[in-house]
Amino acid sequence: MKAIQINDYGDEDVLKYVAVERPEPEDDELLVKIIAAAVNPVDIKIRNGKGKKFGMNLPLIVGADFAGTVENIGGGIKKFKAGDAVYGKILIGCYSEYVIVKEIELGRKPKNVDFISAASLPMATLTAWQAIFDNAHLENGQKILVHGASGSVGSMAVQLAKAKGAYVIGSASGSNEDFVNNLGADAFIDYKSKDFETIVKDMDVVFDPIGGDTHKRSYQVLKENGILVSLVQEPFEELMQHYKVQAKIMASQPNPEQLEAITQMVEAGQIKTEIGQVFPLSEAKKAQIQSQDRNVRGKIILEP
Repeated sequence: MKAIQINDYGDEDVLKYVAVERPEPEDDELLVKIIAAAVNPVDIKIRNGKGKKFGMNLPLIVGADFAGTVENIGGGIKKFKAGDAVYGKILIGCYSEYVIVKEIELGRKPKNVDFISAASLPMATLTAWQAIFDNAHLENGQKILVHGASGSVGSMAVQLAKAKGAYVIGSASGSNEDFVNNLGADAFIDYKSKDFETIVKDMDVVFDPIGGDTHKRSYQVLKENGILVSLVQEPFEELMQHYKVQAKIMASQPNPEQLEAITQMVEAGQIKTEIGQVFPLSEAKKAQIQSQDRNVRGKIILEP
């Protein structure tokens, strides 16, 4: 099969389009034929060397989420069969024509979207779900500030929070105001022209996929005992104590029950996704450069 493999850590030039041996599933595994795979920031971090931290060995194939069809299954698989349309989130292996996955990493592809759109959903939506529900315990009627509301994860956080019945304030650049409002946000802040901390107060939850100065300024907009959940920034203990709030950093995990809930929400029209650009698998280098430049709104997708 063809795949994008890295033999060394580094910039996009380490991405090589090569022929590798197609794997076969063990008893508790499935072989999925990939029809579309998404480009995510974690792919670039792993390519740059974070794979060492995760204990990964070179060579490796990057790529964290995908949509496709089940090609073959191990003898212990009960939930899926060959030919099923699926999507899922793993950590590596999706920039390829086939991938080996566990049953726990798969969900039923929503029937009302194509494979390209389906591939854009698992990583972003599971991350948003686990941040605002599992970690922040967002409830109906609460208020949440979503930073990066036009991004792949932020846009999912806006939609999930609205579906829960929360009051949602989205922060993004002014050019994305209509997009964020169309997702269901109750209010919008252009972070380039306004300091959100001068406008927002008494939030139950702040969702932070950005970090840095944005993260530090977010503690003060929370109500007492409110919670800040970040994808990228370790909490500042002194700020937690000063403002009497909570803060966490989290990373998403596969969850088949949540994937099924997400599938049902997509099919009910409660979640929509936007595709930025689609590249052939052989042009993964261009796709990652485009992703790093952040000039495209919506998910960047690879097609084997």
